[in-house]
Amino acid sequence: MVLREVNEETGVVTVTLVGACGTCPASTQTLKAGIERIMRDRVDGVTEVIAVE
Repeated sequence: MVLREVNEETGVVTVTLVGACGTCPASTQTLKAGIERIMRDRVDGVTEVIAVE
């Protein structure tokens, strides 16, 4: 995963999934149920994590 951008006003974090995650059909589920949930729990102000290419 590569961190691309953090919008401090909206709390949106933009990432790029790399390697096998970039082409995995379950990557969206992993992003929302795993990465986003953990980041929202541990980083104040994070509201959403979005994957871009």
